Amino acid sequence: MSEPTPAPPLVLVHGLFDTPSLFWSLRQRLGNRRDPVLAPHLPHGIGSTPLTTLARRLGEQIEATFGAEQPIDLLGFSMGGLIARTWLQLEGGAARTRRFLSIASPHAGSLVALPWPRTLLAGLADMKPGSPLLRRLDRDLEPLRRIECLSLFVPTDLMVVPGWSAVLPVGAHRPLPIWQHSRVMAEPASLDPIVAELLRP
Repeated sequence: MSEPTPAPPLVLVHGLFDTPSLFWSLRQRLGNRRDPVLAPHLPHGIGSTPLTTLARRLGEQIEATFGAEQPIDLLGFSMGGLIARTWLQLEGGAARTRRFLSIASPHAGSLVALPWPRTLLAGLADMKPGSPLLRRLDRDLEPLRRIECLSLFVPTDLMVVPGWSAVLPVGAHRPLPIWQHSRVMAEPASLDPIVAELLRP
């Protein structure tokens, strides 16, 4: 019997006001069962950096770490999921991605972002419902259709409002059994299904 094909490297993308330390609990649970793992730091200037700029920086770090062709799996939390999606669709990232796991990410925008002006906080403004970036992403979903996508969302989310707006327009979706956006990457109730998904053959 042939050995199972090893999983590709895993890339973890943090969200607004986060750093790669966000994924400490997740990485502890994974142990060495997903290796290597890249969790790049993407400074966002408290939301002033456009998500297209952050997506380009994400791609640069992936290429610097794994080269130009190594396939990867990709996980993005909150704003990180939208950065990851932007890289997949607009920077050619889908061509080297096997799976995309989006967690509590505002793919249809969040009402929380509505008050923020683009002139000051371009990254936050990119997450407004109907923003130019979100409309651009929704116009061509073919890159997402070429990879396996899963959206995990928090129905009672108070950051991604309404909670269902964290569902990608492509792929399966499931709710997480947790109440708070801020606890998604810390509570066993949400980490357990995330780990199970990341360890799935």
